[in-house]
Amino acid sequence: MDYSYPFSIDWTTEEIVDVVTFFEAIELAYEKGVKRQSLMAKYRRFKEIVPSMAEEKTYFREFEEESGYASFPVIKEMKARSDEEIIKMKK
Repeated sequence: MDYSYPFSIDWTTEEIVDVVTFFEAIELAYEKGVKRQSLMAKYRRFKEIVPSMAEEKTYFREFEEESGYASFPVIKEMKARSDEEIIKMKK
């Protein structure tokens, strides 16, 4: 991993850690698969920190530009697949 995670300087250290943990779960969804419930909990926490949809899109875009991992399809899959235990994306 040779990239940085998007964050705001206005966030607390805990909030930065929580957002990075969320983006790490996005990476896992592409690399190995991630438990849906775990991803959902991390996304809920992310939304507490970034409640605005416009800001969410900005951070998702920044993360994708840095890492190559698209967050939106993972979240869409998570919401659509309530019967799945593991969310695994194809690159």
